[in-house]
Amino acid sequence: MKPTLVTGVTGFVGWHVARKLLERGLPVRGLARDPQRGARALRELPGMETVRGDLRDAESLARAVEGCGVVYHVAADYRLWVPRPEEMYRSNVDGTRNVLTAARDAGVERCVYTSTVGCMGMRAGMIASEDSPVSLDDMQGPYKRSKFLAEQVALEFAKDGFPVVIVNPTAPLGDHDFRPTPTGKMVVDFLRGSMPAFLDTGLNAVDVKDVAEGHLIACDRGRVGERYILGGENLTLQQIFGKLADVTGRAAPKIRIPYAVAYVAGVASTSWAAVTGKEPRAPLDAVRMARKKMWVRHDKATRELGYQARPAVEALRGAAEWFQANGYCADLAIGSRRTA
Repeated sequence: MKPTLVTGVTGFVGWHVARKLLERGLPVRGLARDPQRGARALRELPGMETVRGDLRDAESLARAVEGCGVVYHVAADYRLWVPRPEEMYRSNVDGTRNVLTAARDAGVERCVYTSTVGCMGMRAGMIASEDSPVSLDDMQGPYKRSKFLAEQVALEFAKDGFPVVIVNPTAPLGDHDFRPTPTGKMVVDFLRGSMPAFLDTGLNAVDVKDVAEGHLIACDRGRVGERYILGGENLTLQQIFGKLADVTGRAAPKIRIPYAVAYVAGVASTSWAAVTGKEPRAPLDAVRMARKKMWVRHDKATRELGYQARPAVEALRGAAEWFQANGYCADLAIGSRRTA
């Protein structure tokens, strides 16, 4: 049986995709830019072949994909602030073209590209879907812009006949968020008691296990050139913190920050980061994104793929329990309170 290549295997979603494939009994080859840095994640994927490669290095990708039947391109530079945005474009846009070119040249039978829900057309007061009008001008910051352009690359390959299916996860939460991701960091900050206030914004929260399963069923049943939102529940940030309070016993923040105040803080924080080179506490791009509730519906994935998502509180509990068990925060009585 040909191996399946998973890029970004030391990342949050990529790790879970690899684990799902291993649980199916499939041979998996995981691409890691720095296996030593990701050693902890790789140790928890026994039975997987690991290869070193870089999205910006086409030759390393050609070696990695050789002999593979399926490719899951999950890897991306996912940061809401970068000192050099051009590096993010090289990884996310050029890197996607490099992966798909290597896969096509190697005769890969199927490819699943991991985009983001941020590439959907978000309008105030509306629930977005795959059909919502959108353009590059709607994208805030280098991360969303680079992912939008990368998605266009994947669509180009599909149009030219290469079998690419695109999935658009929302805000995944759960265990094994090693670094953690920006969404996971929000949970960690809450658990540490360093989240004193909240913005009037909203996310679509989804369990990372459901996102990983969505990748596999998109590969099995998805239509070439189609996009599928892999989402869960639309929740305000206040509701998310309320659910975290229920499962941890820690009080939820009660102060709502006006957007104008958050914007000024974002400008100051990001300006200081440009001087120090250190990640800002409140990236301006993140504040700008928060102006709209990033709410979507995933009925297309349910209808065409059979995709299902568990309640968001399960994802929040799983994230909180894993972060606590792995020393990201002090011990809390997680799971001892109501979970509705």
